[in-house]
Amino acid sequence: MIYDYTIKTGKGGDLNLADYKGKVIMVVNTATGCGFTPQYAPIEQMYKDYHDQGLEILDIPCNQFGGQAPGTDDEIHEFCTLHFNTTFPQMKKADVNGENELSLYTYLKSQKGFEGFGEHELSGLLAKMLGEADPDWDKKPDIKWNFTKFIIDREGNVVARFEPTADMAEVEACVKALL
Repeated sequence: MIYDYTIKTGKGGDLNLADYKGKVIMVVNTATGCGFTPQYAPIEQMYKDYHDQGLEILDIPCNQFGGQAPGTDDEIHEFCTLHFNTTFPQMKKADVNGENELSLYTYLKSQKGFEGFGEHELSGLLAKMLGEADPDWDKKPDIKWNFTKFIIDREGNVVARFEPTADMAEVEACVKALL
């Protein structure tokens, strides 16, 4: 269950997810130098609009996709607050795939696997790039790119996975329905 996990905050402290019981949680792996980086703006807007109703956002920077999250945790935080006025908490930069992946991500991927990129202008490019690296890329639950979002309901169930190509209005509608 999601509440069994503890992750590191951007300042190095422990965040026990059991503290978020009864909340709707969005877990998102982010990067500061990605084509999807502008998604920080609608994510921040959702946080402002729905935090008082029970939305929590776990922003986990990840440098596994094209080295697009360089820098220290402090530098990433500074970039986000400067360019996107983010107020939601950022966690420590971490891996979301592979032998050093956060155990939280092992769990999330076991609950909601990859179901495709949908209709987006970058879907074909991502599929081509990932296919060149691994012909079975689309059959694995791995995180495919930055800004993959998992939505957890108030009971701790992983109810949705949104790829970075998903329309942010769909993400918001899912969150809103759970609040």
